Amino acid sequence: MATEQPTAAASAAPQARQATPAPENTPPRKPRRRGRFFLILACVVVVVLAGAWLYWLHARNYQSTDDAFIDAHLVHVSPQITGRVLRVYINDNVAVHAGEVLVQLDPADEQARYAQAQAQVQQVEAQLADAHTQVMVSEAALARARADQTGAAAQAANAAAQLRRYQGLRQAFPAAVSNQEFDQAQATARNLAAQQQASERAVDSAIEQIAAARAQVANAQAQLATANAQLEQARLNLGYTQIHADVAGTVAHDAVAVGDYVTPGQELLDIVPRAIWVTANFKETQLALMRPGQRAYLQIDAYPDVHFTGHVDSIQRGAGQAFELLPPQNATGNFVKVVQRVPVKILIDSPSDSRYALGPGMSVDVTVQVRGGPP
Repeated sequence: MATEQPTAAASAAPQARQATPAPENTPPRKPRRRGRFFLILACVVVVVLAGAWLYWLHARNYQSTDDAFIDAHLVHVSPQITGRVLRVYINDNVAVHAGEVLVQLDPADEQARYAQAQAQVQQVEAQLADAHTQVMVSEAALARARADQTGAAAQAANAAAQLRRYQGLRQAFPAAVSNQEFDQAQATARNLAAQQQASERAVDSAIEQIAAARAQVANAQAQLATANAQLEQARLNLGYTQIHADVAGTVAHDAVAVGDYVTPGQELLDIVPRAIWVTANFKETQLALMRPGQRAYLQIDAYPDVHFTGHVDSIQRGAGQAFELLPPQNATGNFVKVVQRVPVKILIDSPSDSRYALGPGMSVDVTVQVRGGPP
């Protein structure tokens, strides 16, 4: 019995192997995997193309540039007179208001000049008053001279008439008029005629004196105008000892200290005004649809997590290179066409927000919505 069992097991194993069918009709797995790969690739390509198409539809509504910066009209503060700095009321990076006193110069010299100008005005006013008085005196003398002239003329006419009567009587009745009476009448007529001529000359002299007095008045008035102008200049110079802020803003580049001797035109400090904007240099090929009033989105490098907004204010009429000190001359030499940059002024919606220290020169990325926004 022990010798028959291995034989039965050995004969059963080949039968089991023969009973298992061979996988001759199973499809290959490699082609199925390849088909799935191409299907996934096609889906990815479709998604990418659809995304690119949607991005293009969105991106064509905007024009962007990173060639932009914050701009402003810096106010350079300089003295208008020569003097020594007595006090400085400000410091770097402090806010100032329009009209606020920034620097005080020593006013002693200007106060002395102002007092001297006042005294000069008072002196000339006194001279003018004297000149007016002289005119009045001369006019009174003219009135007297004319009255004397009138009396002298009447007396001369009366004497001349008396002489003519004597002459007529003497011709008609020689014995009626004595030689003494006739000679006396002639002397009286000649004397009164001379007095009349003297009174006429006195009138002419009085008229000339009035003209001279009036000339003195005009001269005194001119001197008074000059003295008043000098007084006004002295008053202005005295006011210039206080240097004020012309605009409201923030102090920058403070270069003045107590004791400095300053001269006109010397730059003491700068004021960054509150009115700032962004100058964006767009390519000329980006301006076809850009118009004033369109919304702008600003990304300032100093505050990367803050989104600022603004709007297009204006577009410069001309590329930036046309306003350089030596503009290019395309008509001479070899010409190579390049895309030019045109400055676009963009106003910030909230430029005076105290939370952000915005100032000229800061870099900005600008995106302007040229479609779908305000015209």
